[in-house]
Amino acid sequence: MKILITGANGFLGQQLILQLLADTQHAIIATGRGENRLSISHERLRYQSLDITDGLSASSFYKIENPSCIIHAAAMTQADKAETQKVDCWNANVTATRFLLEAAKPFQPYIIYVSTDFVFSGEAGPYDEAAATGPVNYYGSSKLAAEHAVLEAFPNAGIARTCLVYGSNRGHRTTILDWILRNLQEGKSINVVNDQWRTPTYVNELAKGILLMIEKKAAGIYHLSGEELMTPYEMALSVAKQYSLDETLIKPISSASLNEVAQRPARTGFVTDKAKNELGFSHCSFKKALSLIKPER
Repeated sequence: MKILITGANGFLGQQLILQLLADTQHAIIATGRGENRLSISHERLRYQSLDITDGLSASSFYKIENPSCIIHAAAMTQADKAETQKVDCWNANVTATRFLLEAAKPFQPYIIYVSTDFVFSGEAGPYDEAAATGPVNYYGSSKLAAEHAVLEAFPNAGIARTCLVYGSNRGHRTTILDWILRNLQEGKSINVVNDQWRTPTYVNELAKGILLMIEKKAAGIYHLSGEELMTPYEMALSVAKQYSLDETLIKPISSASLNEVAQRPARTGFVTDKAKNELGFSHCSFKKALSLIKPER
């Protein structure tokens, strides 16, 4: 099978490629905006620069390649940037998705769209797949609109929602784990919010969940995340303990004190029973995942 990955240069994209190469025999077409930033080379892997917001280029590319499966992971994911650059956000997250769907329609590939806990209001988390959505910022609204577009065009597509992804960064855009580690290792004090709750997701296991969806051609929405409901402050304390760093450098603060442009949902997180029962998805504890990650010093 030929699998096309959008956003392949990103954090999740690279982990997906590693696991697909290690655990399957599929051919992989990796796409991203700009030059190849993959630290991977393999005979079953090919990279192609592609701007998915350019409808004509995207359509021509998909028709030439005709993949059997598309993992659509490319997106504008920074909530504050999305709030201040709404047109760019909509183009990246919704219009580009519609271009992909239109180009893919004649070939009917299996599609997985990677989405987010920010489609929820944060008033009643953790959420299962049947819970009512209600995004509180533009980023969440754009991702929800793209979810609807995917399922309308491809009713048998899979939606993989996830939540606060962390793991070993290795040169990608800084994740919360990288930020905590770097500052504590340098002896710097950090202010970390203690009034937002998430179920943090280890990137390796998110990728495994997506591979399980491909294996079963799972249709519909699946929540793929960890199970522990934690605040970023609690995460930071756990990181300090795991790597024997100074916990006194970690200061709890409220979300309101950050004056962020985009509102964040207060309490999201996921119930993952559906993914566990239907896919065989599993997730280790946050502490266990930290023990598997080798921090860069």
